[in-house]
Amino acid sequence: MATSAFRNKNLARPKKTGAARRKRIRDQKRRLVALGAPEAAVAKMNQSDVRELLKRPVRTAKLYAKA
Repeated sequence: MATSAFRNKNLARPKKTGAARRKRIRDQKRRLVALGAPEAAVAKMNQSDVRELLKRPVRTAKLYAKA
């Protein structure tokens, strides 16, 4: 019976690490600053706001080009 858990690839997937998550967040914030967002404003944003802005990079660049 133990072989069924071994064969189930969903149970054998590697877990996300904290370091990988922090690196991903840091890289996304850098991408947002590269699009023209002020660094001080990006530092205060939470992760869901950063992700929403990165979904539409052209619109985000236009938004911060006006300001």
